[in-house]
Amino acid sequence: MAFNVFVVTTDIRFIREGKPLSWSRRLGLTLSLSLPAMLAQLSGIAMQYIDASMVGCLGADASASIGLMSTSLWLFWGVCSAMTTGYSVQLAHKVGANDSEGARNVFLQGIVASLLFSLAITLLGVGIAWRLPHWLGGEEQICGKASLYFVVFVAALPLLTLNYLAGGMLRCAGNMKVPSLLSGLMCALDCVFNFLLIFPTREIDVFGTAVTMPGAGIGVLGAALGTVGAEAVCAAMMMWYAYRRQPDIRLAGYHGSWRLTRDVTRKAAGIATPMTVEHAVICGAQIAITMIVAPLGVIAIAANAFAVTAESLCYMPGYGIGDAATALTGQSHGAGRFSLVRKFGYMSVGLGMAVMTVMGLLMYVFADEIMMLITPIESISSLGAEMLRIEAWAEPMFAASIVAYGAFVGVGHTKWPAIMNFGSIWLVRVPLAWGMSQSMGLKGVWIAMCAELTFRGTIFLLRLLLFRWWK
Repeated sequence: MAFNVFVVTTDIRFIREGKPLSWSRRLGLTLSLSLPAMLAQLSGIAMQYIDASMVGCLGADASASIGLMSTSLWLFWGVCSAMTTGYSVQLAHKVGANDSEGARNVFLQGIVASLLFSLAITLLGVGIAWRLPHWLGGEEQICGKASLYFVVFVAALPLLTLNYLAGGMLRCAGNMKVPSLLSGLMCALDCVFNFLLIFPTREIDVFGTAVTMPGAGIGVLGAALGTVGAEAVCAAMMMWYAYRRQPDIRLAGYHGSWRLTRDVTRKAAGIATPMTVEHAVICGAQIAITMIVAPLGVIAIAANAFAVTAESLCYMPGYGIGDAATALTGQSHGAGRFSLVRKFGYMSVGLGMAVMTVMGLLMYVFADEIMMLITPIESISSLGAEMLRIEAWAEPMFAASIVAYGAFVGVGHTKWPAIMNFGSIWLVRVPLAWGMSQSMGLKGVWIAMCAELTFRGTIFLLRLLLFRWWK
């Protein structure tokens, strides 16, 4: 059966061609799309590890300056990413319906809308960059570096948004391999650029020979410039491939209008607005958590930020499977195969929970080793490891919420999942974190996070199983 799965289920065109899909074929197709998507997500996390570990060598203040701004950056990135989803979901429906002309039109309008939206967000970010660390409660010695780190990233948002858009279009068209490969390349470039920019010129030992390694020595700013440089290179390559090479959606030779149309824009807004608001309020809650953590001191800020980075290694496979679920349910919905939508939703959620259960177990066992890879500072790594062991218990239910959300997005069902995420994080996590931090410090914040993720996964499973969300 394994051979059969490998041979017959690796082509997403089976969905829109109306071919029968047995359980084994659905599993094979889900795995064939999930694995590249998981690798892409893990590459993104590896970049965070690279930044964190290299900056961690510069001391607690440098680490805290990045940790202070990370949630705010997630807010800006998430809002831009959510906006692009409004177009990529429509493209999945068009491809599922074998409407190549419509898919290309959606892609073209997505480029225009993404540039306009991201430029507006960039102006907002640059305008608040120099006050934001103070608003978040950061100590004076880290605010300057934190602002520089933030402004570099928000200035690059138009490029990053185009990367989100092109990657989303390719995935929804069923191409997980190119985004995965380019994510790996981006990770490698990030490592090289950061190595050259963060540290000064120095001698390193290579097999007993002293070699002079050039470097700019600009620290935290170098981490931002290195990551943005790597993302810019890969954004250009991703957009080039989607624009010129990808069947069904390539725009090379297509003479459609760049003008935004009411129908596509309205549908994009209907899909993206709940997601955008959701990302904003969730990241707003994460910023509130950062403000709760900030008074606990530099060590707590750095440990919290690094533990969040370390935990992402555990949950990013879930986001990869969620990306696959979006493509599978989106194309099945576009093809009018609603029973298949439901089956792919159930299968992808089950797969995500299984994978993240294993990842949670590994995170619990190797928490100390994981944190030591990020920072050599004992006080930060030991506190971060304690937080990881708390969070490990929530990973299976966290997977349920992540992958179910991806399945819902594929069919354009975004309003109620957004409300569920909003209610869970603001009504459960934030109040619990504030209350428990008063007596338990950072440990209380992470116990609150664990409880909230378990609750969130439960309500997403109920939505998945009890409601006809696929029509």
